[in-house]
Amino acid sequence: MIALTVAGSDSGGGAGIQADIKTFQELGVFGTTAITALTDQNTLGVHGIFEVSPSFVQQQLQTVLDDFSIKAIKTGMLFSTEIIEVVAKIIQQQDIPLIVDPVMIAKGGASLLQDEAITTLIKKLFPYTTICTPNIPEAELLTGKRIKEVKDIEKAAQEILQMGVECVVIKGGHLDGEQAKDRVYSRLDSFSITTPRIQTKDTHGTGCTFSAALTANIAKGLSIKESIIEAKKFIHLAISTPLHIGNGHGPTNHFAYNRQQGICEVEVSGS
Repeated sequence: MIALTVAGSDSGGGAGIQADIKTFQELGVFGTTAITALTDQNTLGVHGIFEVSPSFVQQQLQTVLDDFSIKAIKTGMLFSTEIIEVVAKIIQQQDIPLIVDPVMIAKGGASLLQDEAITTLIKKLFPYTTICTPNIPEAELLTGKRIKEVKDIEKAAQEILQMGVECVVIKGGHLDGEQAKDRVYSRLDSFSITTPRIQTKDTHGTGCTFSAALTANIAKGLSIKESIIEAKKFIHLAISTPLHIGNGHGPTNHFAYNRQQGICEVEVSGS
């Protein structure tokens, strides 16, 4: 099976294209790429961003799609309105499941999506999105509303569904509590996935890794629900067995899922 990631390059190797390819590989999926930006970063933060020209992003996408039988596409850091527009133009011509990780802010606070591009993301890409995976701050930016409790999450999810996506996973890592609970909503179903919260600073690339695992599972033919549950197992194991690399927010452990044979207890329940 082959998947495609459209995202930025992380020179520190913990997020972006690098995290996506590692995750695809660990899950037995061949990864192809279209790079939208080069970032100068490490575990201490993003120190510079070089945007790839929209025309070259388009060229990469078309070249890959012309040759490979892509089973699922993931987008991460898209950065600008112009890049989103060329990606959307090509995506709408395909009949391939699309997973959108609406990457907006780096762990250290650097902006990875220009403010004016948020509206373009919603209008141009969301109508073709199978699954969208925002964390709490990203869901707040998408809806323009603060999220402090469960009822706020439900309202935000319904708004995002109204934007055109088929399914939204609002990740709960930014909320307080002993449990980390992700809530999943679609037009037909809703459920939550809960794991124990891991106290660690090594969380760089968690969003990229989770959405990449989800994309790989979709590419392998798993259902949306199965794909989300297995992706949650993948990221929980990756967080709970840190590599202790770097002096800041270290990367997650992409090797953990296979080394522990994917064994991970998660609680799945109605939301």
